[in-house]
Amino acid sequence: MSNNKLTVKERKNMFRRWIFSAGLGYNYESQQAPSVAFSMRKALRKIYSNDDEYIDAMDNHYKYFNVTPQMGNVILGATLAMEEKDGIEAKDAVQSLKTSLMGPLSGVGDSVFWILIPTIMGSIAGYMALQKNAVGAVLWMLMYIAFYWLKMWLFNLGYESGTKLITTLGEKINVFTDAISIMGLMVVGSLVPAVVKVYTPLKFATGKVSLSLQKGIFDKIMPGLLPVCLALLVYWLLGKKSWTPTRIILLIILICLIGAATGILGIAA
Repeated sequence: MSNNKLTVKERKNMFRRWIFSAGLGYNYESQQAPSVAFSMRKALRKIYSNDDEYIDAMDNHYKYFNVTPQMGNVILGATLAMEEKDGIEAKDAVQSLKTSLMGPLSGVGDSVFWILIPTIMGSIAGYMALQKNAVGAVLWMLMYIAFYWLKMWLFNLGYESGTKLITTLGEKINVFTDAISIMGLMVVGSLVPAVVKVYTPLKFATGKVSLSLQKGIFDKIMPGLLPVCLALLVYWLLGKKSWTPTRIILLIILICLIGAATGILGIAA
């Protein structure tokens, strides 16, 4: 058992090292392990005064590790608490904790930090930018500043909870992930007609009677029909191995150029 307790300042130092180095040293063999070892180095040196135990603990953290960086705060906080309490005797338990939690927590982290929040805040900031409103960019920057304190809270949550995370979360992680995914899909779906501005200016005229193809037919069938069709085309092409995102972007540019040149399609500003 370790008798070398970490101060709040030392724990925060470890937290900051992880936040600002989570993507450094990334490799295909151990992935984020170098960043974990770098982050834990000073804290482990305080916990393990014995050189052999310190080296053994560091080697343990050089093993494969990969998680959404934001959620890594929870795991590393928990492992730090375990090593601070039980010392080198917690070596196997620490590795088991990391292995069992990095998958489920990555599902939550990817859904929240890479899909839901960027989609919602990005759409708000992007829409404000289209309206020539700089507040959107300010909100985007403030969001990432707020993330720092959220990450600090996650680290403290892991540190204070320790091994209880495994039994406390359980299947709730999967339920939460599914709920976040559904919410993300709803947000993306609502963005299609609001952001993708595609219409056709074509009109059918017979004598004095004129019928707009867009307002008279497409909008009657479903408002935003053309944007939805374009989104479905992109979604379908993404499932094809030969179509990369770059090729799809070039295809959309080509469609827009041909549509504008022939007068078949219009792109609303």
